Amino acid sequence: MVVTTAVGAARGGRTPRLPAGCVYAGRYLVDAVHRADPAQEGARSMTSPFDLTGRTALVTGGNQGLGRAFAFGLAEAGARVAIVGRSAERNARVAAEAADAGLDFVTITADITDGEQVARMTEEAMTALGRIDVLVNNAGTCHHRDAFDVPDREWDDVFDLNVRALWKTSTAVGTHMRDAGSGSIVNIGSMSGLIVNRPQWQPAYNASKAAVHHLTKSLAVEWAKYGIRVNAVAPGYVKTEMAPVDSPEFRRYWIEDAPQQRFALPEEIAPSVVFLASDAASFITGSVLVADGGYSAV
Repeated sequence: MVVTTAVGAARGGRTPRLPAGCVYAGRYLVDAVHRADPAQEGARSMTSPFDLTGRTALVTGGNQGLGRAFAFGLAEAGARVAIVGRSAERNARVAAEAADAGLDFVTITADITDGEQVARMTEEAMTALGRIDVLVNNAGTCHHRDAFDVPDREWDDVFDLNVRALWKTSTAVGTHMRDAGSGSIVNIGSMSGLIVNRPQWQPAYNASKAAVHHLTKSLAVEWAKYGIRVNAVAPGYVKTEMAPVDSPEFRRYWIEDAPQQRFALPEEIAPSVVFLASDAASFITGSVLVADGGYSAV
């Protein structure tokens, strides 16, 4: 793709001094350094920077909830998508739903808390897709319990999946992105990594998502030189199996305290992931995009 940046008119009509590797084209700077391989030129649309045609994406936890919505959103934007989940049955069901919608999902059954399965998953995705342009680290878990009552096994369970598995998946897939010279990783954090939920009853989850946000920034800084962008989306309360947003006992805190007075649906968060995965976010890395209906602003 040719990345263009609008510039103001030069004084006296003179051509402005350009950064190294750029050529002047009317009112735009055309970054010649970031031209795609000619074979990929059709995959990068100048008319729609959100277009993912010709790209490939791997979505962990893609067989339910937010992950399912992300997989559909990426596929509808043109990407070839592979979903990963522990349940082969759920994977197959979502793939069938995708087929009914005219989409083709690759399914990979793996437990990404197991390092050997992460390696196998990555190789299966590379074999099926040819390369991995986009990684969405979505798989996660949460246990609702007061801090004094959290057993070690629950704390470890949350951090194993939400942080360690994300780390192992990022490095496994990131190795291939580094070799390719480009890639976009979108981590799914949470507004819970930015604020203390009301009521506070998920300390391990909150801490794990704060870790995800900071790891996002750490990898973004380190991997920028390889052409890899790393960002995160921090959703607010979303109606999924993991979040009891319909529970009357929490309406006072989760709905009435929210500026928009409602929860979100997974399909409302998916466009944020598509945005960060696409060329529309080509100059964005190390960012946490909050999509919480204004909840963390008050």
